[in-house]
Amino acid sequence: MADAEQAAPEPGVPVRARRPATPEETRALGHPLRVRILRLCLEELTNKELAERLGVSPGTVLYHVRRLVAVGFLVPGTPRTGPSGALEKPYRATGETWWLESPLQDAGAPAAHAPVQAFRRELDEAGPESVRTFSRFSLHLSDEDVAELDRRIVAVLDEFVATDDGRREHPRYSGMFLLHRPPGPQARD
Repeated sequence: MADAEQAAPEPGVPVRARRPATPEETRALGHPLRVRILRLCLEELTNKELAERLGVSPGTVLYHVRRLVAVGFLVPGTPRTGPSGALEKPYRATGETWWLESPLQDAGAPAAHAPVQAFRRELDEAGPESVRTFSRFSLHLSDEDVAELDRRIVAVLDEFVATDDGRREHPRYSGMFLLHRPPGPQARD
């Protein structure tokens, strides 16, 4: 069956099973610059292109790119000739991070906050006009409720992630679902 003719997965059934992250994968995802590199490498980019977009030195990018390649989150693309005639080596994200089960849950505060820092930076760079939809809410939830809410939202996202190749002609959107406990008294609102 051709890609365009493939049926969408049944609602609530992920196409791939999630798996626990290895300690190396957890460490690789625990830095906001690496999270941003992964997002940027949804299209093939060279070390130099990444450095320019991120506003950091090519040496810094190379260090982080090597860490991501070592765990299989980035792969080298097809080498190409750049505008000056030099050989350029692009990288692209594999998408493997999506299929990890809560990779930073037990990583400690700085590492667990890395995706949030990366997303805030991306959102700041995109500007307020980039926001298409959002929902802000406050709920009273047991630990079991939190787990169920997460499971159901991730199941919907899995369906969209698994079929994203069929929508490549449409604009790309980025988002984040985040649940947190606010500081202060836990009054009933």
